[in-house]
Amino acid sequence: MSSKSGKLSRSEMMSRIRSFDTKPEIKVRKAIYHLGYRYILKDKVKGTKPDIVLRKQGVAIFVHGCFWHRHSGCKYASMPKTRREYWWPKLSKNVERDRKVNFKLQLEGWRIAVIWECATRDKELFEKTMNSLNEWIQSSSDYYESQSISS
Repeated sequence: MSSKSGKLSRSEMMSRIRSFDTKPEIKVRKAIYHLGYRYILKDKVKGTKPDIVLRKQGVAIFVHGCFWHRHSGCKYASMPKTRREYWWPKLSKNVERDRKVNFKLQLEGWRIAVIWECATRDKELFEKTMNSLNEWIQSSSDYYESQSISS
């Protein structure tokens, strides 16, 4: 396999990674709907686009991929072994953008929930996550974050 074909296969592989309507996102949406909440997808909220918006409850939900958003302590957030000079700044920007978006939304009175991809992989953990998310939505807390599969 030549380096050119290697680049093509890498490019093909990367092009298949979705930025919306991911499996974890769809799974969370179905569960939220099943809990009785009605939501808006990718609704523009104060210049940001949370994955799921519960306007009535003032909740913005982000379904984050552990790798892309650097889920601390998660086995799925490992740093690639090659081209670290490329990946480190790229992934660091994602984390910084997430921090700024959360801060901005909270200043505007929105409550933030982050569901990590790893919490959607295990059926039992996912059920616990959705139950605790439901309790959080009904509470008055400002921030919710799902547990890690390795926690």
